[in-house]
Amino acid sequence: MNGIALKPGQVDVSHGPILYLEDVSVSFDGFKALNNLSLYIDAGELRCLIGPNGAGKTTLMDVITGKTRPDTGSVFFGQTIDLLQMDEPAIAQAGICRKFQKPSVFDMLSVFENLELALATDKGAWATLFAKLNGAQRDRIEQVLETIGLVELRSQPAGILSHGQKQWLEIGMLLMQEPKVMLVDEPIAGMTHQEVERTAELLLSLQGERSIVVVEHDMEFVRSIAKHVTVLHEGSVLTEGSMDEVQNDPRVIQVYLGD
Repeated sequence: MNGIALKPGQVDVSHGPILYLEDVSVSFDGFKALNNLSLYIDAGELRCLIGPNGAGKTTLMDVITGKTRPDTGSVFFGQTIDLLQMDEPAIAQAGICRKFQKPSVFDMLSVFENLELALATDKGAWATLFAKLNGAQRDRIEQVLETIGLVELRSQPAGILSHGQKQWLEIGMLLMQEPKVMLVDEPIAGMTHQEVERTAELLLSLQGERSIVVVEHDMEFVRSIAKHVTVLHEGSVLTEGSMDEVQNDPRVIQVYLGD
């Protein structure tokens, strides 16, 4: 660890990347969902993953979060944390959180209460709901409400929110857990144009403090947020680079963008 003393829960990113996947393969009934895939995500980076259906994007996220165990390969969080030795709750507690495509918020609870519930990760969640918040916890909720743009809707039940607002609330619920890495799956599906623009602003505002990996099919949206794009094809990394580089790569045009 190069002599660096890490505090409990701290991730060693002294070499740059916060996520290392090397030579990862996953097979399902003879089908290779991931095929010797290697991927490196830097600390504070916003990375977009694109690729046709069946390219391995979902399986990749499943491997990172512990839902799927690879047949071969290594997966590290920073220099020292072997994710293949951890289960899903331990990986989430270490600081890797995932947002699925369909938002899962508690419709009957207010926006504020949803964020409060997300704060109670180390205790019985329902038992701690409505418990007295300390000043730091209340400040944290206020900060997240500001970040996700739902300050004025704090007291409204989550069920009345628009689809886009529910997506932002769920991102806020992840932020309450102060993740070091956020995996975000197709965040703009079903959104209005204004909601798409706001989501781009939100994700861009979060980079730097944490690493964000976004899986998305909408190329215009990817262009609006990504400096670095990784293209998956048949379970492997086909190419990486800027959006312009990727879009002009003949291999990408053939397998994905030219479909």
